Amino acid sequence: MLAREVVWLTGVVAYEQASQVLERIGGYSVPPSTVWKHTQQHGQRLVAYQDYQQRQVSLERTVWEDRRYAAQSRKGVSLDGGMVNIRDEGWKEVKVAVVSTLLPPEAQTETQTAPVCQDMQYTAVLGSVEQFAPAVWALAVEQQVPYAGHVAVTADGAAWIWTLVADLFPCSAQIVDWYHATNHLADAVQTRYPTDTAAAQRWMTQLKEQLIKDEVWKIIGALHEAGLPQHAAYFEEHQYRMLYAMFRAEGFPIGSGVIESGVKQFKHRLAGPGMRWSRPGAQRMLTIRSAVLNRSFDRLWQAA
Repeated sequence: MLAREVVWLTGVVAYEQASQVLERIGGYSVPPSTVWKHTQQHGQRLVAYQDYQQRQVSLERTVWEDRRYAAQSRKGVSLDGGMVNIRDEGWKEVKVAVVSTLLPPEAQTETQTAPVCQDMQYTAVLGSVEQFAPAVWALAVEQQVPYAGHVAVTADGAAWIWTLVADLFPCSAQIVDWYHATNHLADAVQTRYPTDTAAAQRWMTQLKEQLIKDEVWKIIGALHEAGLPQHAAYFEEHQYRMLYAMFRAEGFPIGSGVIESGVKQFKHRLAGPGMRWSRPGAQRMLTIRSAVLNRSFDRLWQAA
């Protein structure tokens, strides 16, 4: 019983802090080194079981079941990455995914500027896109995303994300995060008007109005006319992912606040001052942290 609580606690705070909490709150004298050993031993067991579970629900093994289709179900998916310091390697990207349940448009109040995302569930992997994909798919299957009638994927413009989305969620509404899109507009405006602040502000206002009205084609034309084809290329590539008026009408999130918050949740535990991880140790903690955030730690512990 104590081992379970020790490992759970390390998914919340650092090893030394976990040792202090155990002594102060529970009256247990557990040195940080022992806390670390428990986490490595049981963390490896949890990772091994999670890998096994992901293989059981791999994309290749998934068979469509008509009876499970839920036409009114609404799911949101978002993907991003954050940096973690890996010993002898430096800063490496941890890829994070979050799946949420979206309220229908009619259930969203007039004062809300973004869809309400509920029941956020996370997964994170230190590794390649090929290593990340099974974890994303397993989470999606667990959360019934393949059977949801409405699925929206919101992310930035990273090529690896949209390639993965095309493989796993080909029928989803793909949405480039509004803030990344406007940042690209700001870069273009700055390139055209590097010293004329007033002209830059006027043009930025015009471009943003066109963006929110689904008039991306006007933006593309304006950028070409301004001699900025390199900036126009981004909007040409993603214009069908920038139909923000339509996405908002459908109650889909156009901002990536949920995934940005999720990445911070992982970095809070793995990217604190002076923290450096072995690659296996980082993945163990990502698994533990995910289970803590998802409130599924006890279920994972018992099953592993």
